[in-house]
Amino acid sequence: MASLAKIVRNFYRDSVTLMHLSARLSALPGVSQASAVMASERNLALLREAGLLASDAGAGPNDLLLALAGDEAAIAAALAAAEQGLYEAPSTENGGRQQQPPRSLEMGLEETPGANLALISTPGDYATAEAMKALRLGLHVMLFSDNVPVADEIALKRYAAAHALMMMGPDCGTAIIGGVPLGFANVVRRGGIGLVGASGTGLQQVSSLIDRLGGGISQAVGTGGHDLSAEIGGMTMRQGVAALAADTATRVIVLISKPPAPPVAAQILEEARQAGKPVIVTFIGADPGPIAALGLTPAKTLEDAAVAAVALETGRRGERSHSLPEERPRPAGEEGSRRQRYVRGLYSGGTFCYEASLLLGESLPDVFSNTPVGNALKLDNVWQSHAHTLLDLGDDVFTRGRPHPMIDPRLRLERLAAEAGDPETAVILLDIVLGYGAHPDPAGAIAPAIEAAIAAARASGRQLAVVGFVCGTAADPQNLEQQEARLTAAGMKLAQSNAEAARRAVRIATALRGA
Repeated sequence: MASLAKIVRNFYRDSVTLMHLSARLSALPGVSQASAVMASERNLALLREAGLLASDAGAGPNDLLLALAGDEAAIAAALAAAEQGLYEAPSTENGGRQQQPPRSLEMGLEETPGANLALISTPGDYATAEAMKALRLGLHVMLFSDNVPVADEIALKRYAAAHALMMMGPDCGTAIIGGVPLGFANVVRRGGIGLVGASGTGLQQVSSLIDRLGGGISQAVGTGGHDLSAEIGGMTMRQGVAALAADTATRVIVLISKPPAPPVAAQILEEARQAGKPVIVTFIGADPGPIAALGLTPAKTLEDAAVAAVALETGRRGERSHSLPEERPRPAGEEGSRRQRYVRGLYSGGTFCYEASLLLGESLPDVFSNTPVGNALKLDNVWQSHAHTLLDLGDDVFTRGRPHPMIDPRLRLERLAAEAGDPETAVILLDIVLGYGAHPDPAGAIAPAIEAAIAAARASGRQLAVVGFVCGTAADPQNLEQQEARLTAAGMKLAQSNAEAARRAVRIATALRGA
């Protein structure tokens, strides 16, 4: 296998654009791996670790780096096409050329003087400076970038709070502001439910389920993954609670995160109590007692939060439109399947993996994960499943030199085939995420692998259950109905939420234990 790298000097593209470019290059025939990144020190180190970069040839943080591995002729052609595409001016529908996009925040404001929010997606090395520029220009900020030092995050959030501005992030992947989906987000109807969430897929799941249940979203504020630490103190979540409390269009507030640091949780809950509106709290895995004691509504799962929010907004009892089927143990004569007893979860959404780890760990022994919670245990080797194993494939260890699995499904497809080939695997759990920023046809990408896995298991005398759900809405660009139909046709047992999928996997595994 050959490898090639190309430096494009003094050329910038944001990280989301580069993730999609990496995915397109990786999908080309003869290309086994591809990465397009800005040449920051961290990105260079990750490429070296992934085996994609032998020498950086003096690449600097202002340079774009293309690195590919695979067949020599194929990667040379892919590299040339990618470089040419970077320099092409965008085309209009009638074949003309559009004006080049603005190259600074100031230029952007000149073109759109009414703008009041900047979405920043630069490598972490530059993120603080760009975010501070935006704040000083009077803009609210959604900072998609990660790897920002804690001291910088504190400084940005303190400046924003002092100037009545919202600072979402760093590491803020999802928001819906004024009805506009930002980052990885779904298209939902407007309504009276306001969300504040520290997790991107958590916000996506709750907002999508609210939409499916007939409710609507006023605002969905992302805080970033580090906001609820003791060092940051929940500054953005507290600011979000205050903003939604003052917003006349918001009638119900929902808070979503993994459990915050205890002092931070106490302060947030007290401020939520004073909001003057119903507040639902989903701190996944946290003790519901302190939440209920303050008159707030604890929700164990993301689905519970959505159901409760719609009930409070509409004044009618929230109804789940589905129930779990009875799972029957396999016939005793199935010799090839007697060893099958384990659940293997392959998640693109970190919060989905975390929530499923909690639910499985309550009912099944020997649950392992790279993001354990509750009774689940830490998996020592993420490349080798053990007993019941749930993986967050968006974790850094899996994305070194690769795009996120919500954009590029190849690593998950490889792991799906491997888990399906394990004679101990009984259930494979999957999440399928729709919306802006995600793969344009995730069901189309994964359905053939599901069909192949089920067929291979059947050929070896085993029954393999593939259980999953689609996080999305009818208005998402990928077409929810078609996505679900394609997955069902491939053999997936389709649930309506992550919690329902996890509980169905538990029922199957429990039935097998009793067989």
